[in-house]
Amino acid sequence: MLQAIGLTSTPRRDRLPAVEDLTFEARPGAVTALLGPPGSGKTTTLRLMLDLDPGRGITYFRGRPLHGVAHPPREVGVFLGDVPGHPSRTLRGQLRMLGAASGTPAARTGEVLRSVGLAGLEGRRIGTLPLGAERRLGLACALLGTPHALLLDEPGAGLSATESAGVYELLRAHAAGGGTVLYTTQDPKDAARNADRVVTLDRGRLVADQDATEFARTRLRPRVAVRTPHVARLAAAVTQEARAARRPVEVVAEDGNLLSVYGSDCAAVGDTAFRHGVVVHRLADETGDTAPAPRAPEGGAPPSDTSGQEALQGRVPPSRDAGQASGATGRGDSAEERTRARKPARSPSRPLRYELHRLAGVPSTSLVVAVVLLVSVTLAVLLARGGSTALPVVLAGWPAISPLPPAALGAGLIGAFSFGEEYRYPALTAGRGAVPRRLRLLLAKLVVAAAVALGLGVLVTAADLGALRLVYGAELIPVPDNWPSLCASWLGLLVGCAWAGVLGAGVFRAAAAGVAAVLAVPVAFVPLLQQVLTGPSVRSVAGLPARLREIAGPQWSPGVDRWLAGALRVVGQPAGVALSLVLTGLLCAYVFTGLRRRARW
Repeated sequence: MLQAIGLTSTPRRDRLPAVEDLTFEARPGAVTALLGPPGSGKTTTLRLMLDLDPGRGITYFRGRPLHGVAHPPREVGVFLGDVPGHPSRTLRGQLRMLGAASGTPAARTGEVLRSVGLAGLEGRRIGTLPLGAERRLGLACALLGTPHALLLDEPGAGLSATESAGVYELLRAHAAGGGTVLYTTQDPKDAARNADRVVTLDRGRLVADQDATEFARTRLRPRVAVRTPHVARLAAAVTQEARAARRPVEVVAEDGNLLSVYGSDCAAVGDTAFRHGVVVHRLADETGDTAPAPRAPEGGAPPSDTSGQEALQGRVPPSRDAGQASGATGRGDSAEERTRARKPARSPSRPLRYELHRLAGVPSTSLVVAVVLLVSVTLAVLLARGGSTALPVVLAGWPAISPLPPAALGAGLIGAFSFGEEYRYPALTAGRGAVPRRLRLLLAKLVVAAAVALGLGVLVTAADLGALRLVYGAELIPVPDNWPSLCASWLGLLVGCAWAGVLGAGVFRAAAAGVAAVLAVPVAFVPLLQQVLTGPSVRSVAGLPARLREIAGPQWSPGVDRWLAGALRVVGQPAGVALSLVLTGLLCAYVFTGLRRRARW
């Protein structure tokens, strides 16, 4: 059972709430349609139910609020609009990434693709899918965790009749297996044809909660739509003649100059208008819509309907407040529990596996690596041509005019993509909310970014060295004596740039901000630190290993002296100090903004 009780959205400024005091339920084993015209609050209702938008009220999923569900993907599957996937990612890659986030076995990917009719398309990229296949993929994403309830926003929008029928067959099959299905639509015929129960909204409030058969009988009756500047005259004439002939005709005045006549036909209404000299601008047979109960002119009665209170059969009248509604469920929640706040998001169940699938599923990573290798080899060959450039600079492909070597820029860019793509194509949230800011996810991104940076550094060094030996000969490429400290400095620079990209994009919510954080190190911080570290009053820490040896006594090994001195030389460089300061500041900003912006599930 899915129960929404007292849902009320937080209004913006002086506007009315998009959803106000809305109470309804969706039963297991049935398909429930949330029906209403555009702007009636259907999508907002779903987002309130999922704690994606701020507001009041509470939603119970089989007796538990969403923040009390241990594993939400196994309780509710969600599809709100377009598939939130990178266009270059394959269907298989998208589902495996989401499966890692929800803890779903990899074998489930093939099963769910077959169940939605996408077998054989696992290798297709999301950006090349037609609309029908994209909708099926969205449904596959919702079904991936084998949830009990499905919440879908306009699943058949824009589809042909055949494609739409296929989607609703899948929803019907899920309901037949004991699941709960709630979807939104603005087409009353769609709701009557595909749903077992129809919940009608208008301006964020409940209009009717009816069985689909009752809905079709009361809301989808044939009518004659008449447009005339003399609505009252024609309504009175049609009603008078219907009473005289003892025919069950119902006349309803809609907004403006529209008149709806139920129980008659175009010929009879047109004859009446002609006899009474009423000008008619339009006369057509139509099917009634789902507008709220309209006013009736003289002699006419409003169409019969089931009000929200009658539809709930005395369980929870919509006019009652959230406290009374909560009491009706027997749970007795406090006011603090009924007032919705944005709950902290759960980390992916397997964050490292999730991050690896995210990184390998798009071509941008391999493209950046290929460009970095090509540019670095070219620069290394050109820098070594004169014979005066130091070998470490040549192997890094780092000309004096560049703030960073290509490998460092590439590592920072890959690191920035780790959060930048999350914000651009969110996959960890049910809607377009913030990326969950959780420690395990951050650690996974930092570990993967560091591993990629280390691998990139080794590849670039090997490629540059091989190119130099091929072009100029091995005898002209001597190995320096201090190669361990040089390697440590090189790899530390790449890892630091990768982490700066990760944290910068995470704080400022864009990949460009991550790249800017990487470039800020050599452009802004290194020149400043060079002035500070080379000033006349600067003290040296060169004697630190000897002083530590005195404290430690005979246990101190000479090898420790060499490693400690090398580490101090690496960390004491202006670039190392600048990177450390930037990373510390970004990490503090990330933690601070993560506490202020509570992540959404």
